[in-house]
Amino acid sequence: MGLVGEEFERLVQIMETLRSERGCEWDRSQTHESLKPYLIEEAYELLDAIDEKDDTKMSEELGDVLLQVVFHAQIARERGTFGILEVLRTLNEKLVRRHPHVFGDSPAYSYQQWERIKSQEKGTQKTSAIGSLNKALPALSLARRIQENAAAVGFDWPDVSGALEKVEEEVMELEQAVQQKNPKSVEEELGDLLFAVVNVARFSGVDPEVALRKATEKFAKRFAMVENFAKERGLELKKMTLEQLDALWEEAKGGE
Repeated sequence: MGLVGEEFERLVQIMETLRSERGCEWDRSQTHESLKPYLIEEAYELLDAIDEKDDTKMSEELGDVLLQVVFHAQIARERGTFGILEVLRTLNEKLVRRHPHVFGDSPAYSYQQWERIKSQEKGTQKTSAIGSLNKALPALSLARRIQENAAAVGFDWPDVSGALEKVEEEVMELEQAVQQKNPKSVEEELGDLLFAVVNVARFSGVDPEVALRKATEKFAKRFAMVENFAKERGLELKKMTLEQLDALWEEAKGGE
């Protein structure tokens, strides 16, 4: 079986024990639905480990993600629907099927070929080149995915300059909507602006979801520094002027 196979089999058996009558009360009480937030949490913790370039942490977090897969497979096995064997078999077959340029006679990889195979697998024919909306994706990731599909059939800017110009155009339209104090127009124009920004990210090879998370984390870090600066000087944020707050903000930026 090999060491990898032995360790994987041990993991499956451990999970089976945890779900058994002599196992853990918490593990036994879990369902597919109750585990959903943990799967998302573990995925984002893995992203943090990748961003930190921490191999030890990355190895641990990959294990936590794998745990979620084995956990769900064990619950499904208990329901008599499928188990980890079916998960692995389906994945292996899918990988071979979606890479005919490696395991078949296709000359090379193409995004169009990949999407065509996916469509055939699902037994559906696309009514549109951009495919169906996967509403399970976060909004920024969904926008990037749709843009990639449209670009695959040539509906795209020649280069990033066109995408940047579109951002500038959408900013002006958003400003007009805000001045008119029309909430529906603001929502629409804000959505258009975000969609345009995602296009710039796509052209630049940046994941917009990750970029926004990093920006949010950076803001939180700087704000905490502003709070500390104010506390050290006996100041209350609520009583400070905008100019004073901005000065502390710039100080926090310089101290990073």
